[in-house]
Amino acid sequence: MMMGYDWQPLLLTFRLAALTTLFLLLIGIPLAYWIATTQTRFKPVIETLVSMPLVLPPSVLGFYLLLAFSPQNAFGQWLEQWFHVRLVFSFTGLVVGSIIFSLPFMVHPVQAGLQGLSPSLLEASRTLGKSDTSTLFRVLLPNIKPALLTGVVLSFAHTVGEFGVILMIGGNIPGVTKVASIAIYDEVESLNYAAAHFYALVLFVVSFSILLTVYIVNKKLLRAGG
Repeated sequence: MMMGYDWQPLLLTFRLAALTTLFLLLIGIPLAYWIATTQTRFKPVIETLVSMPLVLPPSVLGFYLLLAFSPQNAFGQWLEQWFHVRLVFSFTGLVVGSIIFSLPFMVHPVQAGLQGLSPSLLEASRTLGKSDTSTLFRVLLPNIKPALLTGVVLSFAHTVGEFGVILMIGGNIPGVTKVASIAIYDEVESLNYAAAHFYALVLFVVSFSILLTVYIVNKKLLRAGG
């Protein structure tokens, strides 16, 4: 029965989630480290900006990203003229929008993990002459494996469930921007509940499995003192 459905929206969804999570690891870990270890009067502003996707309706964030990415506006025009990149109604735009929308789901767990470590770890590493980069990757991150795993899983799962931001930036282009959440909306509008149920069930099972795995693994890591 499942062979009769179009798997492309699901494959596109998981590709988007994987790329978003990868980029969030590269961006979110240094940002979380900076927030956790830096004392500056601008820190609350940065923390607020990072956390905004948690409270803003996705359609609001998506609308302003659509305006920013549009070739009719300065930033979008600059990207297209100098880098030949168009972010609106493209998969690349979905990745950029997803990174912004899921940023707190990576930063907050890592930040909490780093702030939960004993300050003596950081002080000892710096006393030994280790750079901040070496301290982060060789001393601190190995001690917050549960927080790292939580950040990765939440970022991936949150991206899988995106709708408002994706609809605003990407629209509904089959094979390009039509991810599973958009496909579900389309099928419900067409009263094709069987197809909508198929996509929804796959997302439900995948999300449940991912979250269950992280809880089980984190429990084992905590028991092992990892």
